Amino acid sequence: MRMVRRGLLAWVSRVGVLLVLLCCAISVLYMLACTPKGDEERLGLPRANGPTGKEGYQAVLQEWEEQHRNYIGSLKRQIAQLKEELQERSEQLRHAQYHASEAAGLGPDPGLPEKPQADLLTFLRSQVDRAEVHAGVKLATEYAAVPFDSFTLQKVYQLETGLTRHPEEKPVRKDKRDELVEAVESALETLNSPAESGPNQRLYTAADFIEGIYRTERDKGTLYELTFKGDHKHEFRRLVLFRPFGPIMKVKKEKLSMANTLINIIVPLAQRVDKFRQFMQNFREMCIQQDGRVHLTVVYFGKEEMNEVKGILENTSKAANFRNFTFIPLSGEFSRGKGLDVGARFWKGSNVLLFFCDVDIYFTSEFLNTCRLNTQPGKKVFYPVLFSQYNPGLVYGRHDAVPPLEQQLVALTWTSKAGAERTCTFTASICTAI
Repeated sequence: MRMVRRGLLAWVSRVGVLLVLLCCAISVLYMLACTPKGDEERLGLPRANGPTGKEGYQAVLQEWEEQHRNYIGSLKRQIAQLKEELQERSEQLRHAQYHASEAAGLGPDPGLPEKPQADLLTFLRSQVDRAEVHAGVKLATEYAAVPFDSFTLQKVYQLETGLTRHPEEKPVRKDKRDELVEAVESALETLNSPAESGPNQRLYTAADFIEGIYRTERDKGTLYELTFKGDHKHEFRRLVLFRPFGPIMKVKKEKLSMANTLINIIVPLAQRVDKFRQFMQNFREMCIQQDGRVHLTVVYFGKEEMNEVKGILENTSKAANFRNFTFIPLSGEFSRGKGLDVGARFWKGSNVLLFFCDVDIYFTSEFLNTCRLNTQPGKKVFYPVLFSQYNPGLVYGRHDAVPPLEQQLVALTWTSKAGAERTCTFTASICTAI
């Protein structure tokens, strides 16, 4: 037993020695295989039949240098091509500005080429013809009409936000302000250009600008109608400009005289004597004393309080020496649509501008001129948008904090409450051709 155990131990020791020697041999071979090669072998190119040593290194450098030269040459060709395209676009822009200046009556610039770019000019004119500038278009519903936003030098009255925000934007957003200022400046350049003005004509400035309306048709461009003071009372100068996603172009310039344009204000009414008395105070101040070119038609429903309303009309007529009014009594329940229709059909005189009005409307004499300027018989109608409604009791809270009546009427606050007393102010507008 002892002999077998000794033989087994001797055999295990021999196997262990052999395994150790085998590991040592494998380690030596691995070290030899991983040892870096000499300098001459490292400089050689890893390709068949390639040069080795110093000559191979110089060949690699020459090849890289040639590739860099080719790449630099390609970049230079691309830069030259881009410069040519930029010069071509600049020429097109100069041609467009040249034709826009020529259309606006500013005369050609000697530094610009005389040969027109026929394709660009044709495109600009086609945009004007496609837009609703010279004539109206038929629409499926009234909701398809693109409204105009009105503006002055200080404010913009917009409709795009509805009544969710204050429609009067002041201060005006910079991009919109720059756009409108450019339109006003282009109009002033046209009015003051030697080709358009006479030798004795005064110089127009921004102070002569009264108001403007504009709207953008997204696939055509932006239309501007700008109104300036004229040389005499009740005279105005209006310019129609169009920006077809390019330079502003003059479409039309005209002189307007509103001295003989009469406005027939039609008011349907039932009871509400206090409101009518308040309305007549504003009517006397704005329409009789300041404007003087109006006719008032009151369509009254029912007999209750009718004598009081007639008395207010007669007293105003005597006090202000005003005879241009009509009182039409009707029986039955109040109907605003019927009252407006009867009042419009009752007129038997010459052509007149109809102003459909409510008894709780406050307006100014300037707004009457806005109505005259933005309407045209058989061609254009004007829809003022009333966006100021409020109940003074809800807005001001305490009775001792309520301002005078004149300031209440021109306040711009929105309160949505069923049955609340309302007062409306005209400022924003929809104007459309028919």
